[in-house]
This record gives sequence, C-alpha cells and structure tokens, in this order.
Amino acid sequence: MKKLLSRLRRDEGGQGMTEYIIIVALIAIAAIGVVTLFGDNIRNLFAGSSSALAGETNVTVKTKPGQKHMKGRSLKNFAKGNDP
Repeated sequence: MKKLLSRLRRDEGGQGMTEYIIIVALIAIAAIGVVTLFGDNIRNLFAGSSSALAGETNVTVKTKPGQKHMKGRSLKNFAKGNDP
C-alpha cells in the first residue's frame, strides 16, 4: 500500500495532458473570435478563390472595407484617443 501511495504521489503524467488541453482550448477560443469578427470576409474570399480555381474568369470578391478610424494607426499611437 505504501508503494502505491508513493508511486501515485510521484506520477505527474496527467499534468502535461492538462496543459495541452488548456492550450488547445485557448486556441479554439481565439479561432472562434477571429471567425466571428472576420467571418463574412473570409467566406467571401474563399468563395472567390474557389470560383477562380474552378475556371471562372470574372471573379469579384465583395469584402467589406477596413474601418476608416484605423487608418494611420501604428503600435506607437494605437491606444491614444480616436485621432491618429
């Protein structure tokens, strides 16, 4: 019985698996966020790409333009106010 308890105390095999599960969950949450934000544009880009690969010559991709208030932003001035 003592050997069993000491072996269970030293066994840390589940720790690595738990860390991988947490990492996979965080990646899944990030992917869901990206698809939520850019889903329509991504869908339209893939539709245009598949049409072009299928041989269509006049392919137009209807994506939404970027937000105007983000123009002129960089890492230095990104968090400062609304004006660039």
